[in-house]
Amino acid sequence: MMEFKIIKSAIFGNKTQKLLAFFTIFLASMLISSMLNITLGIGDKMAKELRNYGSNIIVLPRGGSLNFDIGGNEFKPLQNEAYLDEKYISSIKNIFWRNNIVSFAPFLEGRVVSKDGTEFDIAGTYFDKKITLEDEDFFTGVKTLYPFWKVEGEWIDDDADDGVLIGAGLAQDAHLKLSDYITIGAKTLQIKGIVHESENTDHKIIMPLKLANELLDKSGKISWIEVSALTIPEDDLSVKARRSTEALSAIEYDTWYCSAYVGSIAYQIEEGYKDASAKALMKTSEGESQIVKKIQSLMGIVSILALIAASIGIASLMASEIHRRKKEIGLLKALGADNVSIYLLFLFESLIVAFFAGVAGALFGYAISMLMAFLIFSHSVAISWIIMPITISFALLIAVIGSLMPIKSVVNLLPVEVLYERK
Repeated sequence: MMEFKIIKSAIFGNKTQKLLAFFTIFLASMLISSMLNITLGIGDKMAKELRNYGSNIIVLPRGGSLNFDIGGNEFKPLQNEAYLDEKYISSIKNIFWRNNIVSFAPFLEGRVVSKDGTEFDIAGTYFDKKITLEDEDFFTGVKTLYPFWKVEGEWIDDDADDGVLIGAGLAQDAHLKLSDYITIGAKTLQIKGIVHESENTDHKIIMPLKLANELLDKSGKISWIEVSALTIPEDDLSVKARRSTEALSAIEYDTWYCSAYVGSIAYQIEEGYKDASAKALMKTSEGESQIVKKIQSLMGIVSILALIAASIGIASLMASEIHRRKKEIGLLKALGADNVSIYLLFLFESLIVAFFAGVAGALFGYAISMLMAFLIFSHSVAISWIIMPITISFALLIAVIGSLMPIKSVVNLLPVEVLYERK
């Protein structure tokens, strides 16, 4: 009870010092809260934006995944003989990380000859295909996998059998334009759109997969599937698993399997898709990981700097408070209080102030992060409530570190010096 009265008297007795301590910790907490909320919110949005630039997993036929490098030339001996079955394509959305699968699109490629003898490379795919799952209807295709594709004209429907798109390069080389017709076998196809910004299909005729199956006489077959999945940055565990999953211990395997690494998602796709080999496109995922790691590193540096600056400020205020109350400290020592008890009294004062400063800093940090996200990124970020206890813990840590520095002043203070003002 006595300690409580002393702490209460100290907090309300020197309001200026406590307000300065409050604002020091408040500003540091607000900075941390806003940075964390932006990092988490923008990190998720950035990951989704990066997924708009294509796939990070490719699913190949098990035989079609074989390739050899001889004399600097790459050979794929079974590429034209191995295909995936389209009927298993829904298994991609039936894995543990199904919600992380943003989009996917199958491709069937081949060469056809038009009525006038011109050879064309064709690519059959999904544009905006509805995939019926157990609990939902999932729409997927190149519209969502490659949203940066620019179509001059109009998109075509996945069930269309008389309309196609062509790459801008093919349109230029073959002198084709919108509404022109191309006759392939018994099919007369009208060019409904010209696709720009599509590097892999720039010189191809792009059509619904069903139509490509018919023209190539490959009913229900797919050459490969490109998958876009939200993943977490690579680390030592994922690198180890990439070398060999057999080298993982049981705990490591469970951790890796239940984490959204690009490798573990590809592994699960391969498990569920019959006769398929799923490969992570590491250049894509490593690029994403580097961006996320740089953001996290920046966050870490800012946190450390804020911790140091705020701790120094608290230490300075604490030293001033100890000097102001040295007679009170001397009296407590004369009455039998030890150094630890006196130090804990000052620490509890700082912790109480730090707690309320941390709560206020977290709330203001949320507001600042939403304002910054709107001004810089033109959209708001969601509030991550996990940041609240993190920010409060950070504020309490500042109080502890800041209070440790001036403790020598308490230890070295002798009652006779302050009570009788003599040495």
